[in-house]
Amino acid sequence: MKIVGVTSCIAGLAHTPMAAKALEKAAQQLGYEIKVEQQGAMGQVNKLTTEDIAEASFVLIASDQTVKDMERFEDKQIVRVKIGHAVNNAEAVLTKAVQAVAAKQ
Repeated sequence: MKIVGVTSCIAGLAHTPMAAKALEKAAQQLGYEIKVEQQGAMGQVNKLTTEDIAEASFVLIASDQTVKDMERFEDKQIVRVKIGHAVNNAEAVLTKAVQAVAAKQ
């Protein structure tokens, strides 16, 4: 399963990359393919391409604030979580998100 995600915290310095790394590690352990864009003080890091989004089963937004360029995802199912959950419980976040997406199909 291919997943794309966006992480973004208010300061964009610590939790944003921490959540991205946690999600990437958890996805690898669970056998999922993931690409995570980080939005914060450094701008958009690892920006998702149109192709990345088109190939993804769903979009995971780990943020406590507004994410830039949300219109890119208008045709995709979106799962939103608080960024702290992605940092501390990335494996559970991905498992629940996949289950939620599967239940809606």
